[in-house]
Amino acid sequence: MRRALRHPSFVIGGVLTLLLLGAAALSLVWTPWSPYEMNLPGKLQPPSASHWLGTDPFGRDVASLLLVGARNSILVGVIAVGIGLGIGGALGLLAAARRGWVEELIMRLADFTFAFPAILSAIMMTAVFGAGIVNSIIAIGIFNIPTFARVTRASANAIGSRDFILAARACGKGPWRITIEHVLPNIASVLIVQATIQFAIAILAEAALSYLGLGTQPPQPSWGRMLSEAQTLLFQSPMLAVYPGVAIALAVLGLNLLGDGLRDLLDPRLTRKR
Repeated sequence: MRRALRHPSFVIGGVLTLLLLGAAALSLVWTPWSPYEMNLPGKLQPPSASHWLGTDPFGRDVASLLLVGARNSILVGVIAVGIGLGIGGALGLLAAARRGWVEELIMRLADFTFAFPAILSAIMMTAVFGAGIVNSIIAIGIFNIPTFARVTRASANAIGSRDFILAARACGKGPWRITIEHVLPNIASVLIVQATIQFAIAILAEAALSYLGLGTQPPQPSWGRMLSEAQTLLFQSPMLAVYPGVAIALAVLGLNLLGDGLRDLLDPRLTRKR
């Protein structure tokens, strides 16, 4: 813990991530105003004691929209990363354990999936099933699967040549038992770091999809849609674009710095170098 507190990336990233989580948790129990209540006579008000960050073109409180938008971003990130980690991690372990044509098939499928980025997948799913947050989560989750599969397979293959794995084989343990008991615990730190980085990418992807009108749909608040609604008011009320833009930047920066710090703290080779 003392070493972690002396690591600047981990501390700054942890603080920013805790602020994001705190905003999302606060929105579950309290917001200054209802984020769904419109007040057209009070639209585009400047910051005041009543509305701390002013109001948007529909008279909604901007601070309340930002708080609830943080909750939606975390929801998308957690589920999308969970899909990628669960399915991609399992496929990566399977490829490392079985080798041969199984590994080749899984890796080629991963290469094929990489050809369809999250935004392109969401556009295709929207054309078939309609716009919505569920389709965005599925598209981002599918995009995460090959990333986790590749990272898991590479890390598992690196562990597979260690002496303790050879000793486990000599003791008669099968490939699946070795994978669960020895390989998975030793690559868990790599997967945690990768999950943190993919979380940031998922938040950025959700904001981009909502900006294009393919993600979170009204009346649910979204940082990306707040940017989209503010783009026509840049000269009249530029702060409406600044607030969600800064929120997205800080959330992504915090998660990336946290992942950087966790990588340095959890990797013993980097620890020795430091």
